[in-house]
Amino acid sequence: MSEAFDCAKCSESLYGRKYIQTDSGPYCVPCYDNTFANTCAECQQLIGHDSRELFYEDRHFHEGCFRCCRCQRSLADEPFTCQDNELLCNDCYCSAFSSQCSACGETVMPGSRKLEYGGQTWHEQCFLCSGCEQPLGSRSFVPDKDAHYCVPCYENKFAPRCARCSKTLTQGGVTYRDQPWHRECLVCTGCQTPLAGQQFTSRDDDPYCVTCFGELFAPKCSSCKCPITGLGGGKYVSFEDRHWHHSCFSCARCSTSLVGQGFVPDGDQVLCQGCSQAAP
Repeated sequence: MSEAFDCAKCSESLYGRKYIQTDSGPYCVPCYDNTFANTCAECQQLIGHDSRELFYEDRHFHEGCFRCCRCQRSLADEPFTCQDNELLCNDCYCSAFSSQCSACGETVMPGSRKLEYGGQTWHEQCFLCSGCEQPLGSRSFVPDKDAHYCVPCYENKFAPRCARCSKTLTQGGVTYRDQPWHRECLVCTGCQTPLAGQQFTSRDDDPYCVTCFGELFAPKCSSCKCPITGLGGGKYVSFEDRHWHHSCFSCARCSTSLVGQGFVPDGDQVLCQGCSQAAP
């Protein structure tokens, strides 16, 4: 009689049958699968000994069951991501969970270089200046509605320009005749002295310091011969073609102020009424 050669599980003879040898003895194929095979996490069927088995973390799959839960593409030889316990191919993951570039509309792939601003996302190479169309990268930029400008382009397009040199004012500046000026550009037309923060006036739209304006254009006081500019609230008196500072308009004999008083011209002089009636 031949020696018994039976399945370690069901005890049926294995003569003439396919079996699998284990450390605990031989098993017929059905018993081996029922005892040792893993259950597929997708179809819940046993993964037979002759099937290609794939696993991820603590889950096992038939090769045909290891696929993207959205597009059903096989993930056996593809990169994939697990999101909320679901397996996704890279394309589906990016479509569902990655941002889209606000410029080109393409997906911003995980791990790629990107820029984010105002709730929007761009590929690094797509975030361009709206003026020169050069990549902004890590450079400073200025947003304007839906556009973004590098600082030079923004200043060239939007910054006010000096009325004298026509260059942009990036900071500071002064206003003269409702126009912006660089502080260093607002100078006296006569002596080129800076006028910012100083009292000045103008002639034919050209600015002048008080000294130059007085020397060049102001009438001269008939008494002290100094210019009468009328600046700073300075008052003066005019009579015919002659002019006096208020402080200089006085009787040539007694020096009494004639401002608001009657007076009598006497050649190049003016006299109060009392002196004009007195003997010379």
